[in-house]
Amino acid sequence: MRPVTATAAAVTSILGVGAAAVAAGRYAGDVALKAAPERPLPADRRVTVHATAAGQVTLTRSFSALRPGTWGLVGPGVHAVVGPVVEGASEGADTVVRRLESVGRGMLEPGVKVRLTPALYGGDPGSDLGLDHQEVEIPGELGTLPAWYVPGARDTWVITVHGLGATRVHPMNLMGFLHQQRFPVLDLAYRGDPGAPRPAEGLGHFGASEWRDLDAALRYALRHGARNVIVHGLSTGATMALYAAVESPLRDRISGIVLDSPVLDWPVTLRALAAARGVPAALLPLAVRAAQGRTGMAATPVLETSVPAFLRTPTLILHGPDDTIAPWGPSRALAARRPDLVSLHAVPQAPHASMWNAGPARYEETLRRFLTPLM
Repeated sequence: MRPVTATAAAVTSILGVGAAAVAAGRYAGDVALKAAPERPLPADRRVTVHATAAGQVTLTRSFSALRPGTWGLVGPGVHAVVGPVVEGASEGADTVVRRLESVGRGMLEPGVKVRLTPALYGGDPGSDLGLDHQEVEIPGELGTLPAWYVPGARDTWVITVHGLGATRVHPMNLMGFLHQQRFPVLDLAYRGDPGAPRPAEGLGHFGASEWRDLDAALRYALRHGARNVIVHGLSTGATMALYAAVESPLRDRISGIVLDSPVLDWPVTLRALAAARGVPAALLPLAVRAAQGRTGMAATPVLETSVPAFLRTPTLILHGPDDTIAPWGPSRALAARRPDLVSLHAVPQAPHASMWNAGPARYEETLRRFLTPLM
């Protein structure tokens, strides 16, 4: 082969490999960046319903079916709530019996495939909780953002913000508790959610751009009677809360933030999501680089930015060592760096954004103690 021809062939081959790598990285990144709001997280494994009885449901024994606490149970046309495992009630080594709290929709027939999910509810604050509420519209950067507003007697509002694989129904788990504390609650849907504007290319930014929708909700709350605001965020919603507490022009009106399972190192979270959804390990570094190129996000973890140094807001972190989507090491490090403001409450045996589910009473008491001085 002539030298020029050989060189051209080599260059073409390299370009072909490079193009394939770019395409593979783009695909791998899309698996995480374009995850639909209601797409189950990897820990939400399907199990089979074997039987039901008065106040009980029998499920296939698995790690997810044995989780402690209270969970939603969803399947085709079905939404129910299950409580703790009923000790000693199982009829076989391959099944587990849980307390059946309620069935909100459909019927739990034997043989149906279901999954345990952190979101207990599937409707709205009125239909599921019996709470007076309004559907409100918040002017946002990309367009109108829908939100549920539940009135309360206090002039400190709580804004709730969901995270990965969820919608605004997830924070409804806490809405009854917050209503009992007499807080007005604004439960936000943000860019990419059903009914909200679509972000560019449909890509999420793990809170790095979405926090500006939270900033719009802050403005709405302050215009409609709030004196101060507490933000309760889950997963990337927690990341949004942290960004808002540091970056928002209204940050002085944020009297507290609650970070449940915060995503503080997005490349780690992206790799975890992509790997759990079947992306080969060899493509994971390409996925991170592709995500950087398409979104403009830096690969720098939040702890390596100015955010910890500029934080001025009392902060409660609820996180657990068993979170495989957003490892709790960065949460522990943030609490260690800012012990003057940040307290960390560890929740064992809880998957990502499921700290409340693992022990609702314990979670709410921890939250009550944090909120009381801020009321």
